[in-house]
Amino acid sequence: MPCEQTLSFAHNNLLDCLLNNNIAKEYHCKEGFCGACRTELIDGDVEYLLDPLAYIDDGEILACCCKPLGNITIKA
Repeated sequence: MPCEQTLSFAHNNLLDCLLNNNIAKEYHCKEGFCGACRTELIDGDVEYLLDPLAYIDDGEILACCCKPLGNITIKA
């Protein structure tokens, strides 16, 4: 069963927001690899702060380099 949470966004990027709210999300950004924080964007829009370095499919986002433009729903 999906769990819904509402988080205030006052972080540099979506990944920081998730981690600072104790929501586990795999990532390897700090180890020089990209793509592990790939997740499905179910609803809403994001803005990329940096161009994604990893390939993403339609409907996917990289949490490490984007921020929400409003309310979003993701598959965490």
